[in-house]
Amino acid sequence: MLPPFSIVIPCFNEERRVSDTLRVTLEYLGAHAPESELIVVNDGSTDATGTIARQILSETKIATRLLENFPNRGKGAAVRSGLLAAREPIGLFSDADLSTPIEETPKLIEPIANGEVDIAFGSRAIDRSLIGIHQPWRREQAGRVFNLLVRMATGLPFWDTQCGFKAFRLDVCRPILEEARINGFAFDVELLFLAHCAGLRIQEIPVRWNHAEGSKVSFFKDSLRMLREVLALRTKRAVP
Repeated sequence: MLPPFSIVIPCFNEERRVSDTLRVTLEYLGAHAPESELIVVNDGSTDATGTIARQILSETKIATRLLENFPNRGKGAAVRSGLLAAREPIGLFSDADLSTPIEETPKLIEPIANGEVDIAFGSRAIDRSLIGIHQPWRREQAGRVFNLLVRMATGLPFWDTQCGFKAFRLDVCRPILEEARINGFAFDVELLFLAHCAGLRIQEIPVRWNHAEGSKVSFFKDSLRMLREVLALRTKRAVP
């Protein structure tokens, strides 16, 4: 059994898969961490995401909450609001597509629960043999370039900041979450950057991962915006 933790799933227009995602997550929690809680953040969806989520959450004995962000504020804002609302000492967020299978959860939760690290996050870059279904070639190469630029711009020593599977020891990470400002897809980099500057213990952990269709990231527009946001971090403070 895992210790209790809060899992946050941000959702924006996920009516096609939110039902399966929540059922799989709740089934896993019931079997492995029944004292945990599930927090779904509906980030201004214009489809039936909220309605579907509300129905499924009403059918379980697991502690659940549905937070509503209206209008859409961005994935970073959704993740932060969910983690700041968490009631358990460890908070984990997962992408709504479950690209990293929920069964990988112990890899992140256990090092934090054992007092080894403050932040543990999944990585596709450390062991690429764990990738089952790859992204399209162009998107995968762009991801590698982006992470190289992140390392150069911020001094962070990590190889995959964008995997949507990260866990936090919330008592020490709450100030980081409150300080963060990026609402878009570069929010992961900002959180890791602030945590690194604060001297928190961070571990990048290889996880299984499968590409899922339906990404909300626009290949060109969002990539350029993410790059601008990352470069702006350099002026925020110096990394030790």
